[in-house]
Amino acid sequence: MPNTYTGTDFQPEDLQVAIVVSTYNNSITDKLLTGSLQTLESRGISTDKIDVAKVPGAWEIPLAAAVMARTKKYAAVICLGCVIRGETTHDVHINTQVSQTLGNLAMECEIPVAFGVLTCNTVEQAISRSGGAVGNKGVEAAEAALEMMGLLRKLPVAKP
Repeated sequence: MPNTYTGTDFQPEDLQVAIVVSTYNNSITDKLLTGSLQTLESRGISTDKIDVAKVPGAWEIPLAAAVMARTKKYAAVICLGCVIRGETTHDVHINTQVSQTLGNLAMECEIPVAFGVLTCNTVEQAISRSGGAVGNKGVEAAEAALEMMGLLRKLPVAKP
């Protein structure tokens, strides 16, 4: 029987979590933030252990996330934003750079950097993903961060 590692049964003890949220499209991102906060609190992370950094737009999320992750104060950084396609390809450039940079940050800092940045074609899609018919991606990002925090505590540690 193989050794199997999961973080699904993780119960956070006294961990700090950072959330970086864009204020652009705040009618959407406020709902993502609420979903993340409620999820963390329901799993035992008290509000005084959650720090929220508000940035102007999705482009600024990686910088704030990097500064927070590199403090080594946080067990995870949850990133929330909303980019909606417009008349140009601007959204593609933003989405590509933000997602790649956040992925690289997770690898560099070896902590979960949860991707809760909506990349939608329409406002309707964003509404559906921020508490509408498709759920709340802020909740999903917090759940993924919690599971990864648990998993990382169980995986074998590399030997020097």
